[in-house]
Amino acid sequence: MTLKRMDNVLIVVDDLEAAKAFFIELGLKLEGETTVEGPLVGKLIGLEDVRATLAMLRTPDGQGIELDKFHTPGAIRFGPVAAPVNTLGLRRVMFAVDDIDAVVARMLAHGAELIGEMRYGNTYRLAYMRGPEGIIVALAEQQAG
Repeated sequence: MTLKRMDNVLIVVDDLEAAKAFFIELGLKLEGETTVEGPLVGKLIGLEDVRATLAMLRTPDGQGIELDKFHTPGAIRFGPVAAPVNTLGLRRVMFAVDDIDAVVARMLAHGAELIGEMRYGNTYRLAYMRGPEGIIVALAEQQAG
């Protein structure tokens, strides 16, 4: 048996609508949205009295971001919303893009905060942005040459 692929990454959010709008603006497609609840869900994830709304979004090549809004039990904030990149745990997701300047401009107009940009030798341009809920999204544009 071998690992086939990574299917999705879960991001727990408080404002599901803002997070969905951010990732849709970035270029992901909303695959579906549903509410899950009950003892089977609770047993699967190790919580009791679970009720959550989740939205599944996919990149053009099929990679997934799952956004979950927990109604019960309520989400627990672990650290500050604007935690720095060196905070323990999953800190960012990175997407490859064709035109980093256009994507950064579009996302800034949509309320993202630019953390920083750099050129990595002659191979990549990189940009880090902070979106809703403090989610850090990195962009990478491969340079011709």
